[in-house]
Amino acid sequence: MTYDVHRHLWPEELLAALRERTEPPCVEGWTLRLADGDYPIPVDAYGPERCLAELDRDGIDVAVVSLQPTLGIGELPPVEAEPLLGAYHHGVAALAAASRGRLRALAADRPRDGFAGVCVGARSLAELGSLAPVLDELERRDELLFVHPGLSPAPPGAPPWWQAVVGYTAEMQGAYATWLATGIDRWPRLRVLFAILAGGGPFQLERLRSRGFDMRRAQQPTIFFDVASYGNRAIEHCLASLGGDALVFGSDAPILDPRTALAAVRSFGEAVTNVICHRNPEVLLRARNA
Repeated sequence: MTYDVHRHLWPEELLAALRERTEPPCVEGWTLRLADGDYPIPVDAYGPERCLAELDRDGIDVAVVSLQPTLGIGELPPVEAEPLLGAYHHGVAALAAASRGRLRALAADRPRDGFAGVCVGARSLAELGSLAPVLDELERRDELLFVHPGLSPAPPGAPPWWQAVVGYTAEMQGAYATWLATGIDRWPRLRVLFAILAGGGPFQLERLRSRGFDMRRAQQPTIFFDVASYGNRAIEHCLASLGGDALVFGSDAPILDPRTALAAVRSFGEAVTNVICHRNPEVLLRARNA
């Protein structure tokens, strides 16, 4: 089985709930309105039909789907967030159950039966004490934590790429550094997947070592990185820095075209592709024991 561990899926229940809202996050027509701006979305972008069709096209068997924290749902008051989260969990669970194993869903708030783990915004790791009940339960249940960028508004006058290239990566590097500093000691058995190569966190390991960091802490077999948005050079650097056991294929579709990252992975040949798309995701997901 081959896996894409970083895809986003909106069940019809969630889309309907977003359409009922008049303040961000909400959907008006086919425009997604968020706290940091408006974004046009293709009609079928987040639907299960497109997801499964792209998996077939790209030769991928299973997608791990999540609700992106960049929507800002987790920052809403509970009375506003709960209807949206309920719609997502109810709808995505039904889609996963009907997919014959091709969709595996992550919860968006806490561990839940039938889900493979939990997706959280990167900034939540800055307060590990507040997140501790979720992490304790994930470790107890032997499920994974997926750390994903959250809302990161660009400063006034910033170019359009600023949020994704500066804001998101800064959040992810901060979350990765926090995990290396304290998280792996408190939750040594918890498998953690960092989106977008932890914002380039592995690129900082040599600098960390120059400041006295014990590099063995970065070699934990419980820490994984998806390659979404990166290409050959970044992947090659991470393979050299971390070895072959830490990288998994993730596309960030439908926000990004999955074929770009997949082509970069496949350029390393069949053996590396097998490790990144098959072996490592199965370790991450405990797929052999599912």
